[in-house]
Amino acid sequence: WKRYAAAFAIIGGGWLLWAALHQANPVLRSELISFSTEDPRKPIIRFLIKRGDGADVVSCTLTARDYEKNVVGQIEEVIPAGKRSLQLSIEIPTRAPAVNVGIAGCRIL
Repeated sequence: WKRYAAAFAIIGGGWLLWAALHQANPVLRSELISFSTEDPRKPIIRFLIKRGDGADVVSCTLTARDYEKNVVGQIEEVIPAGKRSLQLSIEIPTRAPAVNVGIAGCRIL
């Protein structure tokens, strides 16, 4: 049983190390910096995009929500190839007053 335990420890340890390193450096990362709801019908979101390759075109889904956490505005923002790290400010039109905004998700196109 010691051989099986050693083999399992080596294989499991290798997989754990690979998974940790792979997830520590994602290909695409988005981060909310701030948002402004001075005009609740047109909130502004400020966020950061970091991509592994500047040649990647990125699409981010941005949402605005009301007091009851209902989505009152949603847009798909396409970020063309360019810098690997950039900060954006985007206005999200809404159908009702919004109290917060967020990034639903980003993906490489």
